[in-house]
Amino acid sequence: MKREDTVITCIACPNGCDIKVSFAEDGSIAKLEGYKCKNGITYATAEVTAPERILTSSVAVVGGEFKLASVKTSKPIPKGMMKDAVKALYSVKVNAPVKVGDVLVENILGTGADIVSTCVVEKV
Repeated sequence: MKREDTVITCIACPNGCDIKVSFAEDGSIAKLEGYKCKNGITYATAEVTAPERILTSSVAVVGGEFKLASVKTSKPIPKGMMKDAVKALYSVKVNAPVKVGDVLVENILGTGADIVSTCVVEKV
């Protein structure tokens, strides 16, 4: 089944190229047009074959000055797993103190990405 051609705005560098992705009959990438650097090729290919995102969220903190700590994944995870990863974080409770960079959850959903703190929560 042939996929419809699409245009992706590249965010790999400040150029913001609009890259046209054309597909072959079998759904594979046939042609990329409009990129100004190699980063565009890599970005557009990944975006149409296996898109990934950095997840940002929060987790509950017990015994801290704040009830929540902001967190993010240590690396991008598959875009299709974002909702499941957020749901998995609902049950996470960490004890204060929390420091920036603390690994609060290892290998979320088997993605190889850790959940790390992006804030400080002091113990009360």
